[in-house]
Amino acid sequence: MEVRYLPDGESYKRMTTAELRKAFVIENLFVPGTIQALYCDTDRVIVGAALPGEKPLVLEATKKEMAAATFTERREIGIINLGAAGQVILDGEPRELRDGDALYVGKGPHRIEFARITGGGEPVFYFASYPAHASYPTTLVTSEQAEKARLGSVEKANKRVINKYIHAGGAASAQLVMGLTALETGSVWNTMPPHTHQRRMEVYLYDGLGPDDVAVHLMGLPSETRNLVLRNRQAVLSPSWSIHCASATQAYRFVWAMGGENQEFGDMDGVDMKELK
Repeated sequence: MEVRYLPDGESYKRMTTAELRKAFVIENLFVPGTIQALYCDTDRVIVGAALPGEKPLVLEATKKEMAAATFTERREIGIINLGAAGQVILDGEPRELRDGDALYVGKGPHRIEFARITGGGEPVFYFASYPAHASYPTTLVTSEQAEKARLGSVEKANKRVINKYIHAGGAASAQLVMGLTALETGSVWNTMPPHTHQRRMEVYLYDGLGPDDVAVHLMGLPSETRNLVLRNRQAVLSPSWSIHCASATQAYRFVWAMGGENQEFGDMDGVDMKELK
């Protein structure tokens, strides 16, 4: 498991493009036949991906970073499938996740496996995990069951649907908040005007981009922004002091996952467009 330590709100200003990418961008999570994960010191989030082959993949704890017998011994995890229908096998019991479905697994000594469905296509499991102070029940939230907020307009090129899975009004959790936002055809901007989260950090994963498409992610303090060029299924670590918004060369979707002091989805510090530089 890779370990990442994030810069603060001053040191990022002096970093080169390569240094910014090394600190904030997660480039290679999705490797067929493996589970890849990254541990970040900020709020101790772990993000990862599992692409099972013919045999199921078992999500195991690492001794150095986690010092636990099982991955969820002291953690909770949210899993979203971004590919063909697949299974998450929890303590021997399979749960089917289709494209856009989510599964919340609470703290406890669980055995978690990722598997294909016989005769089916390739599932693409993405997950985010935070430490948990309490245990909450395992909950499957389908794409249809997710709470939906429809925002934006064609005129602003930001018409989108926010699907909320793990949040105060949905699947209960200790601190994880997680969902998926899908932009409609012709819309390319997300989260503009931007905001920050003083009370929690966030991870963005971009999905649905073609091989020749890019997303331009804006980060940094409102008064001194930087941009990161991202390809399909690359993620960005966004600390509490940084804005996080993007535009792309086509419509796309992105998974957002947050953890920290507050679980309220609307707990954000808005940035006036006049402040952006």
